[in-house]
Amino acid sequence: MDIVRSDIVKSTAGRDKGKFFFVLEEEEEFLLLADGKTRKIESPKRKKRKHAVFAARYDCRVAEKIRSDEKITNSELRKTLAAFGEEGNPDQEG
Repeated sequence: MDIVRSDIVKSTAGRDKGKFFFVLEEEEEFLLLADGKTRKIESPKRKKRKHAVFAARYDCRVAEKIRSDEKITNSELRKTLAAFGEEGNPDQEG
């Protein structure tokens, strides 16, 4: 599935391998990613598309805000990704 703005992706390479991020922007072969904790909205991670895999198209308030260019807080990102991790990935320990 093609990765678009406001999707949740999982990093497949680098120090952040295995972590989930929201896609804030798309730039040809790059994605701008933020999780609100290690990568904040003010300084998103620029990652090649081939190093991220589609995880979900999560219908939530944060995704709507990203699509409509509304202001988002880092805490909103953290809370949404935490909720996604709990319900979307039952195979993870913790």
